[in-house]
Amino acid sequence: MTNTTSATKASSTTSDIAFVAVFTALIIVLGFVAVPVGALGVPILLQNTAIILAALVLGPRRGFFVAALFLLIGFIFPVLAGGRTTYFALSSPTVGYVISYLIAVPVAGFIAARVIGKPKGAKVALFIVAGFLGLAIQYLLGAAGMVLRAGLDVPAAAAAQLPFIPTDAIEMAIMVAIAIGVHTAFPDLLRREAR
Repeated sequence: MTNTTSATKASSTTSDIAFVAVFTALIIVLGFVAVPVGALGVPILLQNTAIILAALVLGPRRGFFVAALFLLIGFIFPVLAGGRTTYFALSSPTVGYVISYLIAVPVAGFIAARVIGKPKGAKVALFIVAGFLGLAIQYLLGAAGMVLRAGLDVPAAAAAQLPFIPTDAIEMAIMVAIAIGVHTAFPDLLRREAR
């Protein structure tokens, strides 16, 4: 009985490590994707929403490990969007966005983990709330970082983010749809995180 429990825990830990590694790699790869759109050439950056996807798929604990590992790797390699390091981001007006990863991910993951045992409509609603709340936290802390590091006032910091809202909203809707699809195929993926 004890051997079975130990084997189950070891298998669970191994799968957790694998999930964290795969999602961290995915987020790093997406940092190199920047598609300019519209007359102003505002880029679509998938990294910010992909990190919320990690929370929606993996839950608060594993999602947090993804965010933390990603930022730790960023101290050594330029893996953040635009080929920047975590050190550079922390010393620039983007500091709020970087810090937001460590807050938005567990918050979104905690809400997403509440889908266990809920009817389909409630699951969809929880994933939507989790995804968009995580994105809102990124925007809020991102604006705070611009106020502190770029000397902008609050209205100017909020206005600086307006061009990104439409594309981020579309991206987040796609990330929510992906999370719902993943959990439809693998309904037990969040069960441990819900405890």
